[in-house]
Amino acid sequence: MRVFVILPAAGLGTRMAVGHHASSAPKQFLELAGVPILIHSLRVFAQVPQVAAMYVSVRDNERERVESQVAEHGFSGKVSIVTGGDTRQESVANALNALPCADDDIVLVHDAVRPLIDPATITRTIEAVEKHSAAIVGLPAVDTIKQVERTADGAIITATIPREYIVQAQTPQGFCCGLLKRAFAEATADGFVGTDEASIVERAGVLVAVVPGSPTNLKITQPGDLDLAEFYLNHLTASHR
Repeated sequence: MRVFVILPAAGLGTRMAVGHHASSAPKQFLELAGVPILIHSLRVFAQVPQVAAMYVSVRDNERERVESQVAEHGFSGKVSIVTGGDTRQESVANALNALPCADDDIVLVHDAVRPLIDPATITRTIEAVEKHSAAIVGLPAVDTIKQVERTADGAIITATIPREYIVQAQTPQGFCCGLLKRAFAEATADGFVGTDEASIVERAGVLVAVVPGSPTNLKITQPGDLDLAEFYLNHLTASHR
């Protein structure tokens, strides 16, 4: 059993185009503590012994930049770069088609802009996939969750959802390779676009397990998120001294 990692990194990151960290570069290429966010993510997966190879989906006009970063940080030969698509689903599908994986191998899909994932959580996700065939990292909800109906006058609450029934999906999301390829093929055939990989696999009738996540494993989507990630990173670095 081998483990392959896909990092979709073809997003444009338009929400990062304002504020203190305004940049024309997509967010996955912005620097966190002097290192590109994408490289932080690759570094963590490289620490997990079970990981056999990592695949990064990027836009063609970013390929040269990623190849340079990968070489500069010592990942040449460990990372394959594939062409991304206009959507996350297309980017993951392109990488999935490039994987030399057997049906019982494991594929982990991780947001390139979640640089503070930790090896222990990755390992727990792999173990959960070995047991359940499909698993994601999820963060239990701490706020009261309201279901609403959108009206011309704004949102109206229709129900309060018990927090014990809710988790906020994070990544990595892991699946047996054969299962994920089948679910993606069915989604493509039906024109279905999922919000994440788990939604595509759920649609195929597969039960997906949840591995406890952490607030530290944040997704950098807005300028303030980068400041928070820098705070978390400094705290983690200090705690390991």
